Amino acid sequence: MGNKEIQKLQKRLEQLEKMPAMKEGSSIASMLEEKGITRRDFMKWAGTMTAMLALSPAYTPLVAKAAELSDRLPVIWLNMAECTGCSESLTRSEFPTIDTLIFDYISLEYHETLMAPSGWQAELSLHQAMKKYAGKYILMVEGGIPFANDGRFLTIGAEAKTGKEIAKEAIAGSAAVFAIGTCSSFGGVQAAYPNPTNAKPLSAASNKPVINVPGCPPSERNIVGTLMYFVLFGDLPVLDAFNRPTWAYGQRIHDMCERRGRFDAGEFVESFGDEGAKKGYCLYKMGCKGPYTFNNCSVSKFNSGVSWPIQAGHGCMGCSEPNFWDTMQPYEKPLADRKFQSVFGGKGADATADKIGAVALSATAIAIAAHATIMKIKDANTKGE
Repeated sequence: MGNKEIQKLQKRLEQLEKMPAMKEGSSIASMLEEKGITRRDFMKWAGTMTAMLALSPAYTPLVAKAAELSDRLPVIWLNMAECTGCSESLTRSEFPTIDTLIFDYISLEYHETLMAPSGWQAELSLHQAMKKYAGKYILMVEGGIPFANDGRFLTIGAEAKTGKEIAKEAIAGSAAVFAIGTCSSFGGVQAAYPNPTNAKPLSAASNKPVINVPGCPPSERNIVGTLMYFVLFGDLPVLDAFNRPTWAYGQRIHDMCERRGRFDAGEFVESFGDEGAKKGYCLYKMGCKGPYTFNNCSVSKFNSGVSWPIQAGHGCMGCSEPNFWDTMQPYEKPLADRKFQSVFGGKGADATADKIGAVALSATAIAIAAHATIMKIKDANTKGE
């Protein structure tokens, strides 16, 4: 990191610092202290977040400062066609992490699930927030956008506006747009075949770049980390072909899986509850979609960082991939055992971490299946000897 880059970011943070805090008489620093978070704990968190954002350790003080100033930027959170699982994952932590505490403290000017007003009062709050902070607010949207019947499958509020109308209006006045969760990023279950509401991702209603933070739900760290990046740089992070931040979605689940060594050794769970399952063998034969899925679940984990699906004993479902509901089925059988249609004409996620590459997902599936078969034969021969 050069001096020019440091000076640029410092100038950005100085500008933010001059802006009035959205909550008078308090600050994120004082809030964390009240919650028992020491300065040392906070800086450790900042260091971890810096590493996750794929930044040099020299950025750590700047990331910490950006976190402390994140209450200077207003946030509007819209709920479209969804189950509210993304909001729940952020707000229902038994032991709140620093990520959760920061998100709880930032100025959420509108969030249907968390706010007290309802009906016309809620609509008024949204209109006032968009008008007051026009061009300044960060828009976070949870849920897909129905387009069929001119969007009337999702009609909200006293004015009976469609979700499509509300989303377009909110996007027009925003400084940045985040699609939170797979429904908002790619359409989710609402867009699964036969998709009678013609649900589409938020990007279909947007005239601006959309940062996709997929997952069902995404981890709180991926949400807060993407927010921190924008606060610090005032710009979009490096994105892959599906507009996902590469710092969070740049590697396959398979690459970082704690059971990867078992896969390489040809040790597979053959049925749930068998001896291999008890020993933590690879779940590929039980339908794990880790080889086709880009996410950092094994690093960020869930339930206050306690565990994640593969650690708990069930294979990855590929929920952070486009159209996973259709393309990743059946969930408890390997993809190599069937013909399937995937994104980019079957080339799939392997080909799209940055740009469409030469390796097809179908070829990867065949190679993985062959690897598993060869190792099984070797294992059988060894036992026979």
